[in-house]
Amino acid sequence: MYVAVKGGERAIDNAHAWLAEERRGDPAVPELGVAQIREQLALSVNRVMAEGSLYDPDLAALAIKQARGDLIEAVFLIRAYRTTLPRFGASQPVDTGAMDCLRRVSATFKDVPGGQVLGPTFDYTHRLLDFALMAEGEVPVAPGEPVEPAAVPHVTGFLNRDGLIQQEPASDAAPGDLTREPLELPASRALRLQSLARGDEGFVLGMAYSTQRGYARNHAFVGELRIGTCCIEMEIPELGFAVEIGEVELTECETVNQFKGSKTEPPQFTRGYGLTFAQNERKAISMALVDRALRWRELGEDNSGAPAQDEEFVLMHSDNIQATGFLEHIKLPHYVDFQSELELVRKIRAEAMAANTASQEAAE
Repeated sequence: MYVAVKGGERAIDNAHAWLAEERRGDPAVPELGVAQIREQLALSVNRVMAEGSLYDPDLAALAIKQARGDLIEAVFLIRAYRTTLPRFGASQPVDTGAMDCLRRVSATFKDVPGGQVLGPTFDYTHRLLDFALMAEGEVPVAPGEPVEPAAVPHVTGFLNRDGLIQQEPASDAAPGDLTREPLELPASRALRLQSLARGDEGFVLGMAYSTQRGYARNHAFVGELRIGTCCIEMEIPELGFAVEIGEVELTECETVNQFKGSKTEPPQFTRGYGLTFAQNERKAISMALVDRALRWRELGEDNSGAPAQDEEFVLMHSDNIQATGFLEHIKLPHYVDFQSELELVRKIRAEAMAANTASQEAAE
């Protein structure tokens, strides 16, 4: 924290009070409640949970309210709060194959066991402003009868049976934890996925878009996108077995990518993978595309020099909290630094002018 002049603390206190006033807005307008944000701005809540690495819709909604809707500031608040929480242990790997899906689509197969489930999606809306939302009305209700959950095996399993898709190597090794240890390069795939999962959605989306425009020569199909709830289990040492401790909503995406083969791998399809908290499908798809681009080394591909293939560039710039901190610190007082720069520029200008004058005199 910079303390540049006396009286700065009073100014900061006044700034905090003004911020609270601006956050509240017009007192004549009813105050927005945390429950309203949680239920009606769910996609913003989901993004804050994903990038904040903390699954708690109420706290994410509170952070959004406190941050006046600034989602990056809300992510910062959630991460800061997360560091105060005790850690009791680690859960078992989540079985997404047993997910209770509310949305499940595949762009590679039309007919799949369990069926295509469109779910709540903007995909087929007309992107026209609905002015009816400005008026209070009845709560909309989706038509249809409740459907019992059906088995929804992963679509890529069909390619597995024919040996057309690369087998993912199994490992019992515990992955690293970016929330406890700094990222070191080169990073394992598990660490890369962790970094992408909590990375800024806009940045990861931009990297993914670049791969589709040719900056990685990587053409992908969405093998499967699924959103739903999964059981979380944790092994209790005193019991000697795992027990269910709750449920979380997740979004999972597996892409199927063309692969012509290399010196170490035969021609086949390969995967990109994305998994994130709650309904967050743009992020999950983007993750999968960037994940696949970063796998060039392990698949024996050539590096075309694309930004999305540069592990250091992607992972070191995807975190919005680090980026925001470094970016916004330059608006804080840098008086001493600037004065030294100012003196340096004046000295260089004086030397340049003296040299110019001397050369003119010599020419005369």
